[in-house]
Amino acid sequence: VGGQVSLRCSFASAVPVSESLTVDWSYRPLGGGPMETIFHYQSVAYPTTVGKFKDRISWIGNIAQGDASIAIHSLVMSDNGTFICSVKNPPDV
Repeated sequence: VGGQVSLRCSFASAVPVSESLTVDWSYRPLGGGPMETIFHYQSVAYPTTVGKFKDRISWIGNIAQGDASIAIHSLVMSDNGTFICSVKNPPDV
């Protein structure tokens, strides 16, 4: 609580990384409910501008090294849940 956590996500692609590559991070609260997108990356980072993670997510990844990680700051107990990283590098998904 109050600290920071790094959520690691690594990927490999059968095709060279292109500007079409996208990274999406989704979150579902521990108690259940719908998945919500909390972060999007396509050439630049687009942290969520609404919801509980607003202004608390930073891009720490390095696409050239197959790293799509993020960090979440100012943690609270209710942040507990399931986080899913999805990387798409068309035509490879």
